[in-house]
Amino acid sequence: MSKFRLAIIGAGPAGIYAADLLVKSELRDFEVSIDIFDQLPAPYGLVRYGVAPDHPRIKGIIKALYEVLDRGDIRFFGNVRYDADLTMDDLKQHYNAVIFATGAIRDAQLPIPGIELEGSYGAADFVNWYDAHPDFAREWPLNAKEIAVIGNGNVALDVARILVKHPEQLLSTDIPDNVYQGLLKSPVTDVHVFGRRGPAQVKFTPLELREAVHIEGVDTIVHEEDYQYDDGSRAAIDGNNQTRVMVNTLEGLREKAPVGASRRLHLHFFSSPVEILDSEGKVVGLRIERTELDGSGGVVGTGELRDFPVQAVYRAVGYFGSPLAGLPFDAKKGVIPNQGGRVLDEAANAVPGTYATGWIKRGPVGLIGHTKSDALETINNLIVDADTWWQPTSPDESAIVALLSARGVEYVDWQAWLKIDAKERELGEAEGRERIKLVDREDFLETARS
Repeated sequence: MSKFRLAIIGAGPAGIYAADLLVKSELRDFEVSIDIFDQLPAPYGLVRYGVAPDHPRIKGIIKALYEVLDRGDIRFFGNVRYDADLTMDDLKQHYNAVIFATGAIRDAQLPIPGIELEGSYGAADFVNWYDAHPDFAREWPLNAKEIAVIGNGNVALDVARILVKHPEQLLSTDIPDNVYQGLLKSPVTDVHVFGRRGPAQVKFTPLELREAVHIEGVDTIVHEEDYQYDDGSRAAIDGNNQTRVMVNTLEGLREKAPVGASRRLHLHFFSSPVEILDSEGKVVGLRIERTELDGSGGVVGTGELRDFPVQAVYRAVGYFGSPLAGLPFDAKKGVIPNQGGRVLDEAANAVPGTYATGWIKRGPVGLIGHTKSDALETINNLIVDADTWWQPTSPDESAIVALLSARGVEYVDWQAWLKIDAKERELGEAEGRERIKLVDREDFLETARS
């Protein structure tokens, strides 16, 4: 074998880390040639399209991913859709193996009455709107004064923060103009975040929490009845520094009196969503059941119901993976069934040459550090499996380029992406900002052609 040819589907952190780890692996004794494909004309996945625009420190991850792709030893093909532009049969013809790193971009379901009402939204769709995902609508219905966000993770806080923040505070970010103009017209006064468990069980990170509760011009409202701790809670606080920092931050809010700001962020704990209330097919409220601690850090329902008047509800209860053509899929967990990254068929046998990494492998849990260790496991197993790799009939690096061109696929390679990147920076510089994102797919392609 002249070179091991690897295709990676998905150019987010999971896919790029996997490529980088294989290039640098000391376990391999063969040359590698790696192509990364993404359905979007831009790389970086959820770091670009899933992180709120006012998180520049988290977006610093892009710099590391950029450096990997800019070395020139890994090829990038953007604007290429798996199964539409490039099929599994194509991959087997041109590569020895494939790693799927397609992530999870759909909202997990929340099966309560009223979830389908006008004014009820998935957080992932809202995130895709404010992050300028090219496949989502340019407009968003921001007409509610009182809003509920269901969830106690970082996405819930991102959504709540973007909704309640004064839009001019976002002008230093890469927020697109259509998003800024939409937020500018929002009549919002109150955003309520509801979590089923207590302060010691939240899934925020300390950074996310601090950024949410210290927004200039926004009062943060907490409730004394929500400050409950049991033995399980105290054990979590004593045993985990991150939990201790978050509880201390929340405790500090008890002493902070509202100053009469025009917008308010309300944090509600021990509040389990029961029903979204309906009037003529539209959201008019959220009904919750109060919960209480069970002694070990879990919660049980109390039977006490409370109604909150809101005109919009955002569910931020997790992301969920999507099935891929030609691959098994666990519809309950939203992942590709696998063992250590080796894709498994219905009989739990490893599918030769086929691997997974990132959220489509393990589910939408963990931070960037988990993504690296996850990719390393997959890469190490791929190397061990050398005897089971595919034997492609057209492994030459130029063959895949010829195939895409013959099919009329207008792919975005790395040099084209650098043009797009420069264009976004140029747009930002004109307004004193680092960059302004392109939004429409055709704008990406037109810039790439220039």
